[in-house]
Amino acid sequence: MKKTSWIILGFLFFIIGFTSLVLSMIGLQLSYLAWMDQMGGLYSFLVKILMVVAGIVIVYLSYSDWRSEEEF
Repeated sequence: MKKTSWIILGFLFFIIGFTSLVLSMIGLQLSYLAWMDQMGGLYSFLVKILMVVAGIVIVYLSYSDWRSEEEF
């Protein structure tokens, strides 16, 4: 995948996960993530946190320029 595709995927993970966390705090849920809430509160919370962290990691790694890194 191209660099732009990874960045978009990372931001989508982050935005969806963060929005889902905020909405769950006020008692709402995203309809396409309702299956997670049926599994239990802790499982749902951990998956949402994982989505946020994975989004940040994907964006960070896609901005890294691995080819210009010098080997020591």
